[in-house]
Amino acid sequence: MKIVGINAYHGDASAALVVDGELVAAVEEERFNRIKHWAGFPSQSINWCLGQAGVSAGEIDHVAISFNPRANLLRRAGFVLRHRPKIGAVLDRLKRQGRTLGLEDQFAQAVGCSRRQLKAQFHRIEHHQTHIAAGFLISPYDRAAVLSVDGMGDFCSTTTAVAEGNTWRALDRVWYPHSIGYLYTALTMYLGFPHYGDEYKVMGLAPYGEPEFADVIRRMIRPRGDSFELELDYFNHQHQGIRMTWNDGCPVIEPYYSQRIIRELGPARSQNEPITTRHENLAKSLQVVTEEILEHLLNRLHEKTQTENLCLTGGVAMNSVANGKFSRRTPFRNIYVPAGAADNGTSFGAAFWVWNHLLGKPRTFVQDHAYWGCEATDVEALEACCAAGIPCEQLEEVQLTDRVSDYLVDGRVVGWFQGRMEFGARALGCRSLIADPRRTDMRDIINLRIKFREKFRPFAPSILEEHVGEWFEIQDPTPYMEKVFPIRPEVQSRIPAVTHVDGSGRLQTVSARTNPLYHSLISRFHEKTGVPIILNTSLNENEPIVRTPEEAISCFLRTDMDVLVMGNVVVDRHVAGFPERYRRRIEAAAEES
Repeated sequence: MKIVGINAYHGDASAALVVDGELVAAVEEERFNRIKHWAGFPSQSINWCLGQAGVSAGEIDHVAISFNPRANLLRRAGFVLRHRPKIGAVLDRLKRQGRTLGLEDQFAQAVGCSRRQLKAQFHRIEHHQTHIAAGFLISPYDRAAVLSVDGMGDFCSTTTAVAEGNTWRALDRVWYPHSIGYLYTALTMYLGFPHYGDEYKVMGLAPYGEPEFADVIRRMIRPRGDSFELELDYFNHQHQGIRMTWNDGCPVIEPYYSQRIIRELGPARSQNEPITTRHENLAKSLQVVTEEILEHLLNRLHEKTQTENLCLTGGVAMNSVANGKFSRRTPFRNIYVPAGAADNGTSFGAAFWVWNHLLGKPRTFVQDHAYWGCEATDVEALEACCAAGIPCEQLEEVQLTDRVSDYLVDGRVVGWFQGRMEFGARALGCRSLIADPRRTDMRDIINLRIKFREKFRPFAPSILEEHVGEWFEIQDPTPYMEKVFPIRPEVQSRIPAVTHVDGSGRLQTVSARTNPLYHSLISRFHEKTGVPIILNTSLNENEPIVRTPEEAISCFLRTDMDVLVMGNVVVDRHVAGFPERYRRRIEAAAEES
């Protein structure tokens, strides 16, 4: 049984393939077309997934799509009658939904056949049902509470449920226009971060501030019964809609906060304006209030479910700072957040919804790693180096981990391109930029000379999972950087490059079972330094994470990276014979940054 899951016409369009109840491939379209958060139809992702498993179009049994324009129609009609939104907002929404018509024909065209040649059944599934499936059906729990919370999908922003076996029962739902995600996004844009997906910048800025404006933000959103509601006077999306355009497939959202926010908080920050203490305090206040609302939802959810197991999913579940606090501030003790908790993960959520929930097949798959994407051979890496005209050498694996750990100890910044690419927004040791966490200057080096981004942005510690309790105030595996935890005070000074200003770290625990090479590298670094941690960030520069050796080399040559390792192939910028023209480009880029 072969099931293709699709997230289309939402941000982070993606595709996944499930064969006989096992996930075999999953990838985001942005990795192919190089447009961040691309929101169109994931044609290349679909074809790559099929090719990875050797599946032809005629062999597909089901196609599962992670939204349903017909879902919640009575709610939608009731909203229009009560709020009478502007006709332009209604037409804009209809225009966007028009893109989703004829998905069967779009799918057939993507896989190179006619609609009649496909035997597949097509299923449009309500958005939050696919989030719940992505959170629960591939979790290790047989019974759990579920919180699905995002901006908006199929007219719903939040769903709580109790799940057991192959099914679940919805408990509470929050409908348009009320949304935690909308609040966070509105204030993200107010703070001068205008791009789709910029919320993580506010999360990184928040620890620098104090909750000076928390009471103002508490007026914007408040608990209501077992859920919450927005004070709509602070927003205008209920009248004009969320005005979104796709610029070459990348979602662009117009600000939708009202003049009341400006009256109470002052003028919005422009994108290029310096960040001040006021902006830091606004970010902190927003994060504090967001955590309060989420904890209210979770405490009420626990009262209804009486289970210690929680599955957390949806775009707001990407708030790793909040996620790390729930096991201490709520009664939930076991918290699972999938790789791809945001809309990208609804592709495999939709596929498992069909396999387990619709077809009633037993649950046999547990997602315990995120390595579901493209890979490259050493031969392809060597050919890419040859085409770029840069010298390289090929090592055995034992030599490789020894050499690369020496590079790290010497203060080099290394691009680490290995195995199958990660699914989701976070590099997890296969498409990573790695460095020594003990160096106090490493954060500025990478932010300003390689990533060319704001200097307040933190980096993640990748830690051997068997040493977590020695360095963090927790013991649990955290494989997807999905939670932020306090670093033990006595060791913070030993790893300053991955210790955020508030003494925390967004850790990734590394398992010898799921990523043996990355585990071996960190183990070798540990033997040489006594520190079982390396700094990890994504291998990219203001672009989607690299997918191919050619893209990795391009990123390497236009930044101040020292070394690039692709499989067993090593490219060292500092060896004799490396083209001088690339050194000049690096010096110019460093001066500009």
